[in-house]
Amino acid sequence: KKTVVLAPKMTGMREWDEKQAYKIIRKNPLFPRFMWPRWIRLVWQTWRIVKKEQIELIMVHHVLPVGYAASIASRFTKVPFLLFSHGTDLLAASKSSWKKKRIASVSKHATKIIFNSESLKKRYIQLFPQFESRTLVMYPCPEQTFLEPPDMAVLEELKNTYALHGKQVMLTVSRFDEGKGFPHLLRMMPKILEQVPHLVWMLIGDGPKKEYVLGQVQKNNLQNIVRYVGEVPHEELKKFYYLADLFVLLTHPDEGREEGLGLVFLEAAAAALPVVAGKSGGVAEAVLHAETGILVDLYHGDPSVIENIVAMLKNREYAEELGQHAQQRIKTEFVWEHQVKMLDPWLSDGESKK
Repeated sequence: KKTVVLAPKMTGMREWDEKQAYKIIRKNPLFPRFMWPRWIRLVWQTWRIVKKEQIELIMVHHVLPVGYAASIASRFTKVPFLLFSHGTDLLAASKSSWKKKRIASVSKHATKIIFNSESLKKRYIQLFPQFESRTLVMYPCPEQTFLEPPDMAVLEELKNTYALHGKQVMLTVSRFDEGKGFPHLLRMMPKILEQVPHLVWMLIGDGPKKEYVLGQVQKNNLQNIVRYVGEVPHEELKKFYYLADLFVLLTHPDEGREEGLGLVFLEAAAAALPVVAGKSGGVAEAVLHAETGILVDLYHGDPSVIENIVAMLKNREYAEELGQHAQQRIKTEFVWEHQVKMLDPWLSDGESKK
């Protein structure tokens, strides 16, 4: 068996590709803007790869236009394809009639439509009830390395670098964007600090709202409290989870957008890091309220947000108990070997051709 990945060209691709055990083919998937439809190039690329590499199953992780191009190539080659949805495509479908028609067309020809949460699957079925029988949920899983603590020397070096000795660390790892709760948490920080005066808020990530967030840090005189780390390579991320005392990300619905699941919550859980999370989409599947973390409803003005954050920072025994339960759940439920078994009907010999 072999795996072949078709991916766009990008910075640093050579170094990345050389480390992978599978074959990666890099192409520019779209024609220049003056040619239409631009995605026709992707149909041709997919068809050629399927024929040349003797592909027996196509997996697509983006509905439009990639899924549409793959569905056409699939019909030409008679090779089935699995469609994976991560959420943003459903928002597009709900706001555009022609995109909804395109997604329906892709769904019609997909062998199976796979979602990263029950919440996302439910939203899809509300839009496309005719395809319910083709849907299933396969949860993403954190890498197993997140279960293993880094060396104490590594953590000590980080404490020195970010001046964390004698501090409690609240960590947020996220794209800086709408629906992540940054403005709300910034407004809450003074009241949190009144009760937890030795708190440091460590921020990891980037995105369109970064300048706004950092500007608000300055405006609210939180420069001595916030440690902005920036983007961190994924292989370097684990040590920050183990450095922290609490993970907080106040996700919330925003103009129809909701979280698909939230892999960062699962990574925090793998590190046994206690979590306070905002209810949004599939987050309630990643964090079980009062079992593996605390869920707050920021969207509906939950008054207990500050109270819960402070309680998790002060009641360490309770917080660590939730963290241990979360880690145990990762070990038993969010393991790729278990989740991938759902694809066995299409990955086993001979089945993918049906």
